Amino acid sequence: MSALLVAFGAAIGAPARLLAGRTLDRITHWGTLLVNLVGSALLGWLVGRGVNQDAMTLWGTGFCGAFTTYSAVAVQSVNRGGWRGLGYAVGSVLGCLLVAWLGYRLGG
Repeated sequence: MSALLVAFGAAIGAPARLLAGRTLDRITHWGTLLVNLVGSALLGWLVGRGVNQDAMTLWGTGFCGAFTTYSAVAVQSVNRGGWRGLGYAVGSVLGCLLVAWLGYRLGG
């Protein structure tokens, strides 16, 4: 059952990620940043709410796992290079930590 929940959540999260990237990632990587912030906030909220294992498997592992993308942040940071790349990487990580914490606080 868990594998089906992950697959179903991923079937929603992955196309949403693709749409955000194609729509917003033209010059700067707003789509990548947006999905990572939203996914981090949602995962924090789910944990803060203490949702049951099935909901966490579906939305946390499945949806958020397919929706968010650390690998794109890494590649985009390297492509930017220098201080801009470092700033993008650090800003992304700090922003995601902040919204995950906010989501957790709102969920609890």
